[in-house]
Amino acid sequence: MGSKQTINKPQSNRVRLVVASSVMLTFISFWRAAAIVLNDLGSSAFYAGGIAEEAVGKAAPWFILGVMLFSFAVRSVYVESCSMFTRGGVYRIVKEALGGTFAKLSVSALMFDYVLTGPISGVSAGQYIVGLLNELLRLCAAHHWASGLVLHSSGSARQLPVDGTSAAIAGLITTYFWWQNTKGIEESSDKALKVMKITTVMVVILLSWGVFSAIHVGAHLPPWPTPDNLHFSKDALGFLKHTGFMRSLGLFGVLMAFGHSVLAMSGEESLAQVNREIEHPKLKNLKRAAIVIAIYSFIFTGIGTLLAVMLIPDTVRVPVYRDNLIAGMAMFMVGPLAVRIGFRVFVVIVGFLILGGAVNTAIVGSTGVLMRVAEDGVLSDWFRKPQRKYGTSYRIVNLVAGLQVFTILVTRGNVIMLGEAYAFGVIWSFTFNALAMLVLRWKYKGERGWKVPLNIRIGKTEIPLGLLSVFLVLLTTAIVNLFTKSVATVSGVIFAAAFFVIFLSRREITSVVTT
Repeated sequence: MGSKQTINKPQSNRVRLVVASSVMLTFISFWRAAAIVLNDLGSSAFYAGGIAEEAVGKAAPWFILGVMLFSFAVRSVYVESCSMFTRGGVYRIVKEALGGTFAKLSVSALMFDYVLTGPISGVSAGQYIVGLLNELLRLCAAHHWASGLVLHSSGSARQLPVDGTSAAIAGLITTYFWWQNTKGIEESSDKALKVMKITTVMVVILLSWGVFSAIHVGAHLPPWPTPDNLHFSKDALGFLKHTGFMRSLGLFGVLMAFGHSVLAMSGEESLAQVNREIEHPKLKNLKRAAIVIAIYSFIFTGIGTLLAVMLIPDTVRVPVYRDNLIAGMAMFMVGPLAVRIGFRVFVVIVGFLILGGAVNTAIVGSTGVLMRVAEDGVLSDWFRKPQRKYGTSYRIVNLVAGLQVFTILVTRGNVIMLGEAYAFGVIWSFTFNALAMLVLRWKYKGERGWKVPLNIRIGKTEIPLGLLSVFLVLLTTAIVNLFTKSVATVSGVIFAAAFFVIFLSRREITSVVTT
């Protein structure tokens, strides 16, 4: 038998490290960060103007412009929060400032925002496609092209049912992105940047051609946003429909109109979500991205809506083009019909890219929020179980996509109803975030990388006048909306309460699932 020999291996100088996955991120420039956010926020340009005018009348573009200006201030609140927490967002900020209960309530409102983003974007994409197809059918009928295919026996042009067809298209888009997220969709800032480059080409043509057309035809500006020029629809009065309260207070009417336009200010939460991926210097590039987003959205959504009201005749703007306002604007430019139709096709393609991307962003964003909630033990671990083949959080994806499809079916593709409900989640998630940041000003006195401007110091006490003003405007608008958006109030409260109960009863749900 050979003798056993012990061999001592030399000690390794290697150090074993565990690297967090977030460190492995490919950091992106502020241009790419802005593109990601604008792919979400830019979608509102395609439907906000029509929804606002339906509610408040022809003066709506001024309120859209006002909302876009106010979004500068709201975005500054998010920048301050991101300067404190790299991985921020409404849930983290509210939990840090106000505690777990308020955090759950704020996430419930935010989830309502995300769940409605998908359906309203998908249905709006469908409205643009159906609007184009119906326009082409009318033109074919008028010029006697393929009469056997495009004409009814009565001689009128065939028309696709707008809401029903749009709902079907939205359902297909949602199903597609549900499957992509179940498999594990590859998020890419390159895709977002390419879409925004194409969108920018469309915006430049739209605004330059629109301004030229407005000057050429001598178009007039919409009525000024004074109480006398506001004409609310019955649905826009909400619970105040049978009272004279609104008419007795002119300022209250202006606040109502502002509240009906606030859905143009969507997508702000995406800025907080993309913050951790921005390259060094992070805060400086975050502020640059916020400025790009603010200017771009003001020009596209604000100026675009103003020109649309100036160019499209009153007789057809709301009845025909309310749900595809930018496409309608293309049809009333100065120029040959063939060129206008060609540009409208371009608008529809760009709209489909932006609005379809917003559907995906809604699924990705809401999945991310619910994963954060589950990581904190608020949501049952059952939801976090990975898909066997793809390893994705498919149960959360199923929940979100299922709620979106349910919303599409319930509203039957009605953009106005979706818009009314959507504004509930938007305004309340902003309000909770601003309140939390206000509390953090008093709770944590240390220096921050950046603060919302207008801070007055009296002795050793600093009064955050700018932040306080933003919060008061948001809170006032949110309260006004509670009384004037009956659909939003009822559906939003039910939805938020349901999610809140789920968050509170985590242990009970876990025990039931385990059993």
